[in-house]
This record gives sequence, C-alpha cells and structure tokens, in this order.
Amino acid sequence: MLPSERMIIKKNPFVQSGGHYRPPHCFARYKSAILVAYRNQEKYLHHLLYYIHPFLQRQQLSYTIYLIQQVGTGSFNRAKLLNVGVREAMKDEDWDCLVLHDVDLVPENDYNLYICDEYYPKHMASAMDKFQYILPYKTFFGGVSALTPDHYMKMNGFPNTYWGDGGENDDIATRIQLAGMKIVRTSPHLGRYKVMNYEEDTEMQEPWRRPTSQHNTRKTWKADGMNSLQFRLLSRTKHPLYTKITVDIGYVPPFS
Repeated sequence: MLPSERMIIKKNPFVQSGGHYRPPHCFARYKSAILVAYRNQEKYLHHLLYYIHPFLQRQQLSYTIYLIQQVGTGSFNRAKLLNVGVREAMKDEDWDCLVLHDVDLVPENDYNLYICDEYYPKHMASAMDKFQYILPYKTFFGGVSALTPDHYMKMNGFPNTYWGDGGENDDIATRIQLAGMKIVRTSPHLGRYKVMNYEEDTEMQEPWRRPTSQHNTRKTWKADGMNSLQFRLLSRTKHPLYTKITVDIGYVPPFS
C-alpha cells in the first residue's frame, strides 16, 4: 500500500516545515541537503519520503529535502534541475554535503552514510537491484551521488544541455576527471538501492542501455554549467516533508 502524506508526517514528528530536521538530543556533525529533481512522480515521491526521512534521522544528520519541480511540456532535464537545486539550497545553509538523489531510488543499508567524501565526489548508488547490484559500466555516476559545494563548483556543476533521459551521467563523470578529481564509490555491500517501478508500460521493462552522448565535454564543461545557469523561479514553498522549488528552465531541443 502506498503511504499517504499524512501517515508519513505522523511517523516523523520531529521533521520541521520544509522537510528540515535537526537531531533533538545531540549536535549533528554533518549538514546535508538532499536534492531531488522531479516532475509529476507523486507515487515515487511518497515512497521515497516514507523511507528516507527515518533513514536520515537514524544517521543523526541535520538535513533538508528539496524537491526541484520542472514545469512545462519540454523534455525532462535532471541535471539542470539539480543545478537549480544547488543554487537555491545554498541560500538557506552552508551545507557540508549536497546529495543528488533520483526520486525512484530507496537505500537498503543504514550504514550507507549520506555525507560527503572530504576529497572527491562520491557515487553512492554503487549497487542497484535493476543492475543485479553491480555497476552497469565503470564510469557510471547515476542514481545517488554526494558532492561538497566546493566539488560541485570546481567542476562547474552539472551540464544544462541534456534534455530527455540519460547522457548526462557520462558528461558528469568526465567533468570530475577534467576538474582534477576522481570518483570514489560507496562499497557495493553498503551502496545498495532498490529501484521503485510504478510504470505499467511494457516499454519500461526493456533491457537498460547506456545512453549515448553527443556532447564534447572537454570543450563544453567550462562554459556549460553553474556559470551559465538560467531559469525562472516560479515558487518556493515549504511543505511539511520537503521544500518545493518550482521552476521554468526553458526548453532547447536535443542535438539532432
């Protein structure tokens, strides 16, 4: 049964308006912003919120969950939405860690800590059930990742020019390398995630294929990212379980 928002609120009495939490009986050593790119995925959202709030509280983190919602009919742009989320979240708090989280992934192991590596960007979803709990390919950086604000700005954030599904993960992995960093990964026995699937469309059941990128990241990464981000902020609302940032990010057709 899909949990209702009322049920989730009742189970998390210490979560404050906007989806913010501080441990009531101790001082949190880490402050993490959880950023979720989103558009019309309410079932996934309720499922994620039901699991993620208690999960993060058990880790005694100070955190806020941000939902960055894209409006309009253009193709979904996950990477650009996450850039928007980072910019808006940094107005609230000097976050230690930015956790970039797909709405359809639920962590399975409490010891998968939602904090950043001090030196390098961390890929957390290193073992997803839909990939039989192994990496689909060596440079995969999708699902859930954790970067400090310094890491994020050093690589100029994520690209703004990937419309539709996939492609941006390879760009992001290349950016990390070009910025003089490397990817560290949560060990597979800790970085286990279940992929929720509410889609009944049979096309969604086809074998996963690695998206192909038509971008030349080496040429574009310094000019396409946080320093070129443009969007229109439509609303910013504090809900009981999350802060919702609704934006118009425009639409540019993908490369032909």
